[in-house]
Amino acid sequence: MENHVIVYTSQGCPYCKKVKEQLTAWGVPFEERNVSENYKYFEELQQKKIFGTPATYINGKLVLGFQEAKMKKLLNLPEETEVPKAEPAAQNNAEAKPQEKTGDIFQAVDQKILDEIYDFVTIGGGPAGASAAVYAARGRLKTLVIDKAPAAGTLAITHKIANYPGVREELTGLELLQRMQAQAHDFGATFVRTNVLSVDFSDAEIKKLEVPEGTIKAKSVFIAVGAKAPSSKIKGEEEFTGRGVSYCSTCDAAFFQDRTVVVTGDNEEAVHEAEALSKFCKEVRFLLPTGTVKGQADLSILEGKDNVKIYKKYRVKEILGENSVEKVVVQNDQKELETWDIDGVFLYLAGMKPGTDFLKDAVERDEEGYVKVDEMLQTNVPGVFAGGDARRTPIKQAVISAADGAIAALGADKHVNKRSQLRPQYS
Repeated sequence: MENHVIVYTSQGCPYCKKVKEQLTAWGVPFEERNVSENYKYFEELQQKKIFGTPATYINGKLVLGFQEAKMKKLLNLPEETEVPKAEPAAQNNAEAKPQEKTGDIFQAVDQKILDEIYDFVTIGGGPAGASAAVYAARGRLKTLVIDKAPAAGTLAITHKIANYPGVREELTGLELLQRMQAQAHDFGATFVRTNVLSVDFSDAEIKKLEVPEGTIKAKSVFIAVGAKAPSSKIKGEEEFTGRGVSYCSTCDAAFFQDRTVVVTGDNEEAVHEAEALSKFCKEVRFLLPTGTVKGQADLSILEGKDNVKIYKKYRVKEILGENSVEKVVVQNDQKELETWDIDGVFLYLAGMKPGTDFLKDAVERDEEGYVKVDEMLQTNVPGVFAGGDARRTPIKQAVISAADGAIAALGADKHVNKRSQLRPQYS
């Protein structure tokens, strides 16, 4: 029996590319439906309550993401069939070449790197670190970028970016990030994959970064490690991430046009995200687990919206569904369980935590771990800067992190070259 295969893809999605390459390697014909190019296909996924790509239908059965074993089983390929390493399909060669270039720039730490004294080292290769590397390397600073997991940061796992200035096409966060990294690499920055275990900033001239391979030395350092979600997960959260569970309205709000979502959190970020979602969704149910909001958050901006309902002392206990989120189990203010029919869940519980524990007391941090900086992103240690999600920002966006990287790199140039003022890069 001939297989009937439909692959829903989006512009720049690396896993979409893998699915297409693997089907091609197996000799399996397929119909591609690109949701970035044809809004009709975007609507089809919405109607199916699928909130991410790739979504592959094999003889009517859904496979989300890139799952070789499941695809192979649904295609009725013999068990002994070797899964070949997919070669890029001919029609994808144009888009594959930049991907191959960016994917190869991270290298292992060797003795040559340990022997070098770098002008500028950025800890973190996300939008802040990559942008800083562009400016630093272009400014003739010997630049090193350290990242322990280049494809696992907040931007790298973002499904779709459509609002980055100057980038008119839709693309994945990973593709945008790799473009930044490739640009820095073109200017001469070196990228290594390793983990910074600790730092020593006691020497005024040379900063030391301990990695498993040894000690990396630098005249200036940019802390751009980003932030991560809290480790405790709600039951069903991990299973449905990208299929109705989200952490960013800017990224995913359009998928929930005229739908009902739950937003839960007690911080300023949660309030602002609920407000943003109210512009798209039919109904936003805002759950305030503690009954009060922290910091400068103001509930009045939600209380005046007809499509927002606020539930104080309600908590999400479980997320349910088949292929996507369909229901949530909540504990109400009387500690009774209720089950609601909804389409999506946006989680801002305890917010995002900066990954700065390895710094210890090397620089000043606040009670939540954010690095304290001045308006030029300088820490209390001369020559050490911090930015992106490692510092407190008004809102977490890639463009803000990229701007931080530019400021930090220009500050590092001033520090290393002992200039009296910043030197901008105009041309």
